[in-house]
Amino acid sequence: EKQLELTLEALISQVADLKNSLVSFIYKLENEYDRLTWPSVLDSFALLSGQLNTLNKVLKHEKTPLLRNQVIIPLVLSPDRDEEIMRQTEGRVPVFSHEVVPDHLRTKPDPEVEEQEKQLITDAARISPDVAQKQIQSLNKMCSNLLEKISKEERESESGGLRQNKQTFNPADTNALVAAVAFGKGLSNRRPPGSGASVQSGQPGAGAIIAGASGMQQVSMSGAPAQQQPMLAGVQMAQTGQPGKMPSGIKTNIKSASMHPYQR
Repeated sequence: EKQLELTLEALISQVADLKNSLVSFIYKLENEYDRLTWPSVLDSFALLSGQLNTLNKVLKHEKTPLLRNQVIIPLVLSPDRDEEIMRQTEGRVPVFSHEVVPDHLRTKPDPEVEEQEKQLITDAARISPDVAQKQIQSLNKMCSNLLEKISKEERESESGGLRQNKQTFNPADTNALVAAVAFGKGLSNRRPPGSGASVQSGQPGAGAIIAGASGMQQVSMSGAPAQQQPMLAGVQMAQTGQPGKMPSGIKTNIKSASMHPYQR
C-alpha cells in the first residue's frame, strides 16, 4: 500500500508538470502567435517530450506496482453540483454522475477508435518485411528530395532578397546629374582655353581670302556680265554660311564693284 501511494504521488507530480507545460504552450499559441518563433515552438515540444518520457520511465520502473491490476470503483454518484470536484478538476467537471463516469474512468479507447486500431494492425501484418523495407526506403527518399527542394528554395529566396536590397547606384550622383541636365546646376559658361585665340588668329587669313575672292569677282564680272548675279549670290551664301568670320565691310565693297559695269 505504501509503495502504491508513493507511486501515485510521483505520477500526480509528473502529470501536474506536464499539464502546466501544455497550458503554457496553448496560451502561447492562442495569445502570442504573432510573436511566436519556430525555435520557441521546438523548445516547447522538446519540454513536453521530455516530460512524457519521464512519465513513461516512472510507469515502467521495476518498483512501480502494476496499476492495471488496480480497480477503481466510484462509491458515490450524484447529479448535484460538487464543489470539491470542481476545485480538483479546475471547473471542468461540475458533477460526478452516471453520464460522466464512463468517460472519465474509461481504461480503453472508444469502440470506434479501437476498431480502427485493429484494422490498422491487420493491414500492417499483411505486408511482408521486404515490402515494408522497400516502402520505408522509398518514403525516406521522397522526404530527402522534399527537404532538398525546400532548402534550395530557401537559399534562392535569401539570395534574391540580398540582390534586391543591394544598392547599385549613388543617390547623390543621380541627383547631381538630374540637377545639371534640368537646371544647369554646377555647369560653367567659360570657353575652353585656346578657342578665342584660334578665332582671332584666323581673322587675317579670312580677310585675305575675301580680298582674293573680291578680285576674282571683279575679273569675272568684267569678262562675263551675265554671270554676275549667280556668283554674287554664291559669295553672299558663303558669307551667311560662315557667321563671325567675315568683316561687315566686305559686302559693301562687293556691291560697289558689282555696280561698276552698269555705270555710264
